Amino acid sequence: MTSGTPGINEKVLQYETFINEVLRQDLQKVLEQRDAVYEKIAQYLQLKNTIQSIQETDSKELKTDVDLGCNFYVQAHVPDASKIYVAVGYGFFVEFTHAEALKFIEKKTNQLTEYTEVFTKDAAKIKANIRMVLEGLRELQGLKDLPESRTREVF
Repeated sequence: MTSGTPGINEKVLQYETFINEVLRQDLQKVLEQRDAVYEKIAQYLQLKNTIQSIQETDSKELKTDVDLGCNFYVQAHVPDASKIYVAVGYGFFVEFTHAEALKFIEKKTNQLTEYTEVFTKDAAKIKANIRMVLEGLRELQGLKDLPESRTREVF
C-alpha cells in the first residue's frame, strides 16, 4: 500500500508545481497584455472624443493643459488646431486632419479589439488547462484512497 502512495504524492506535487509556476504565470502575462491593449483602446477613444469636441466648437484655436509627466501640467495654446499629430507607434507621429484622424482611430481600435479577443481566447485556454490539471489532481488524490491492488490496476 505504501509503494503506490509516494508515486501518487510525487505526481500531485508535480501537477501543483506546474499549475503554480507555469499555468498561473502564463495566465497572468496574457491578462496583463490584454489590459495593456485595453488601455491603448481607451487612449484612442479619449482622443476621438477630444477631436469630436474640437469639431463641435468649430474653433481654429485651442487652449489646453498638457501633462508633462508625474501629474505636472502646463497650459498650451495651439493657434491652428485643424491638424493634429497622432502617435502611430515606434515613436512615429503622423499629421492628420480631424477626419483622417477619426478614420485612423476607428481602424486602430478595431485592430486592437481583435488583439484583445485573441488574448481573451488564450486566457480561456489557459484556464481550461488549469481546470484539466486540477481535475487530474482530484483523480490522483481519489486513487490514493484506493487499496493497493486497485491502484496497480489503474497504472
